Amino acid sequence: MDEILEILEKDARITPDEIAKMTGKRPEAVRKAIKHYEKEGIILKYKTLINKELVKDESPVRALIEVNVIPQKDVGFDKVAERIYSFSEVISCYLISGTYDLLVMVEGKDLHTVARFVAEKLAPLEYVRGTVTHFLLKKYKEDGVVLKLKREEKRITISY
Repeated sequence: MDEILEILEKDARITPDEIAKMTGKRPEAVRKAIKHYEKEGIILKYKTLINKELVKDESPVRALIEVNVIPQKDVGFDKVAERIYSFSEVISCYLISGTYDLLVMVEGKDLHTVARFVAEKLAPLEYVRGTVTHFLLKKYKEDGVVLKLKREEKRITISY
């Protein structure tokens, strides 16, 4: 992978001038390369990773759902995956090897919202044979970044 892409993947806030210093390229050449990557769809989005456990608001509930599907003639898993990832609750969707065919990450405001999505939208789909839902309980590392957790209050030991 191009070194400009590697740098941006680690820190999307870094400026073209800083990248130029790191790579020995001219700033204008870096800007031109970035524009090219954006135009070609190589760079799709710039993202901020937020440790939601440290935000005062309620954190949404996320779940990983293993989905077993029946592949469709001539299109395989693609049409079923497209139908699934079109739901607004779906954050990510991957074709995987193993017992299940698709791994889907969904997000909802609470456990019941995610459960309703699985029961009312995902499981009833025509080519879905079965699902297994795993709720995320705690994040330790995301996108290569170790998340610093809130300090939990230590309980005072009382003895008699």
